[in-house]
Amino acid sequence: MANEHAARSLFADALSGRINRRDLMRRGAALGLSAPLVAALAQASTRAALAQSQEGTLSVTYYDWILQLHSPITKHDEEFQATTPLDIEVAPSARFSTDVFVTEARDKTSSYDLYIGVTPFLEMIQLVEADVIEPWDEYLPAGLLDDITPVIREEGTYNGKFYVWPFLLDVIVQGWNSDILTRAEIDPAVAPATWDEYLANATKVVESGAAPFGCTFDFHAWRSLIPITHSISTEVYNEDGTFMWSSDAAVQALEIMKQMTELANPDVLNEGTTDAGVNGTPDEQAFAAQQAAYYIKYQNAHLRFAGTWPDPSKLGLAALPKAADGAGGTVFWDTGAVLLKYGKNKPQAVEYMDKLTKDQRVWEHSVTGAPPDETAVGQLPVYVSIWEEYKANRPEWLTDWAIDIYDGLSTAKAITPTKLSISQFDRAAPEYVKYLKGEVSDAKTALQAAEKAVQDELAKAGA
Repeated sequence: MANEHAARSLFADALSGRINRRDLMRRGAALGLSAPLVAALAQASTRAALAQSQEGTLSVTYYDWILQLHSPITKHDEEFQATTPLDIEVAPSARFSTDVFVTEARDKTSSYDLYIGVTPFLEMIQLVEADVIEPWDEYLPAGLLDDITPVIREEGTYNGKFYVWPFLLDVIVQGWNSDILTRAEIDPAVAPATWDEYLANATKVVESGAAPFGCTFDFHAWRSLIPITHSISTEVYNEDGTFMWSSDAAVQALEIMKQMTELANPDVLNEGTTDAGVNGTPDEQAFAAQQAAYYIKYQNAHLRFAGTWPDPSKLGLAALPKAADGAGGTVFWDTGAVLLKYGKNKPQAVEYMDKLTKDQRVWEHSVTGAPPDETAVGQLPVYVSIWEEYKANRPEWLTDWAIDIYDGLSTAKAITPTKLSISQFDRAAPEYVKYLKGEVSDAKTALQAAEKAVQDELAKAGA
């Protein structure tokens, strides 16, 4: 408890500019804070001390992977800066952390105007209830809200107000390596329509020796368990927004995942090597190395890691399989921008996002990449007007898979947001993974334990 108080005090001092770099380093080391976090606090402290002189300069901070994957943002920023003073930084947001923003908002200050990197089901409610962000509604250009694809607009809305301006669309899909399927004498032009077909094909890959692993996946619930559950039923959320971990559909989904685990790379249940475990995951490496035939994840993973193959055109993409009598759904989300309540430059923030999200250089690069140096990413725009224009005057670079993925939103559902943010998934994972590892013999039992862990966390959060 003493350490927690000391850490909060250090954050408050740093984010208000009340501490010099030497003292910050000393106190951070004494508390055992990581070097990257201390460095981020030092940077924020410097910014806070200079805040008054920054009036009129739009300060934007990004989740790091966005800048790494979408290089045209740099060109957009150069052009924007020609007319508006602009400062771009990388946010200290590993594993979706919002600690820096929340701590600073307690003092009713903000070193930034705009944070781009929020996934609504993870951070939105937490940021609203901590009084960190404010709605975009009163600042938006006329007609913009109506131009956002309706299910996406709903995803970024809380209590009737629009908080997350969507930028990058991801949908959970299935992908495959056509070369491996051909060697296994499976038609690569035909996607498995049901989970039974998917598992049968993956088994055939292994038995034929066409590849070491029939399939791979990311075990984090929002990337596998919940999308597979949505393929069975989308009516799987409690009134408090939490996932119905022990529902019949979730049990069936976990049983499917157990069969997938037996056909996957042996490290498939390990955490990732970057971003505090949520990125650099083993599935990505297995698919990139052409060791696994089928792959369940968001489309940008398939495209990025197939982009390392000798022939990336061998990638196939399709909607998730479904149970014979299932709903045929999946999960989508957008990574978007939030307006920091105590930031200063609201009109400039709106102008920045309006231009960025409509910049066709971003979307062409996302779909095609810039081979051989940059792979396709596959994240897609969110405006109805853009897609109408694409269909009326299709750009040469627009692929069939991009159209299919956007059209697949008709059966996709966003994960319901909760105030637990990522802790819902962190508490549940150790319990359901026990079944996947064979430590618990019954899927229902494992998921009941996951449900209890989440409800305990919810009670703790409400205390």
